[in-house]
Amino acid sequence: EVQLVESGGGLVQPGGSLRLSCAASGFTFSLYDMSWFRQAPGKGLEWVSYINTGGSFTNYRASVRGRFTVSRDNAKNMLYLQLNSLKTEDTAMYYCAKGSLSTQRGQGTQVTVSS
Repeated sequence: EVQLVESGGGLVQPGGSLRLSCAASGFTFSLYDMSWFRQAPGKGLEWVSYINTGGSFTNYRASVRGRFTVSRDNAKNMLYLQLNSLKTEDTAMYYCAKGSLSTQRGQGTQVTVSS
């Protein structure tokens, strides 16, 4: 059974940073591309970032490019998302997902950016 458990969210002031983690189990993590999605209050789910199996290729939505960094540790079955220079519009529930679609994702971790 695929399990994805996100952690690391919290309340942070604008301009602050957070590091999100995603612990994966139930599948061969190193063989799958991984993604991050988010859902802001009252809005739909949106794609945030993508990383390929070896971590050599990453991609970001335009609004977070240059501020967020995705990485992975295949030896530990872990996915990460470093969030820097956070803005109030980054407030959302963040989900990690197996592959490039959101169909298999975790329960999420809440990120709230507020002064």
